[in-house]
Amino acid sequence: MPIKIQGAEYYTGAELRERLEVSRQTLWRWRQEREIPQGHRYRNRHLVFTPAEAPEIEAFANRLEPIEASPFPQMSLFAND
Repeated sequence: MPIKIQGAEYYTGAELRERLEVSRQTLWRWRQEREIPQGHRYRNRHLVFTPAEAPEIEAFANRLEPIEASPFPQMSLFAND
């Protein structure tokens, strides 16, 4: 449930982590790598995100990426291949 700060709604980092089933370290790493919005500090401690930022974070957390073929030939496990 969002919290209200000066009339505006925000989601806490804990709420988003729980909803997305990711750890605190994962959310921190995504922020450090600038993969997701940085959010805002509330009372110099709590990390909060706007309702507009939450869908961006969710889209990144649930992204699907194709697996690319390796440019290196794969070694054979058997001598007769």
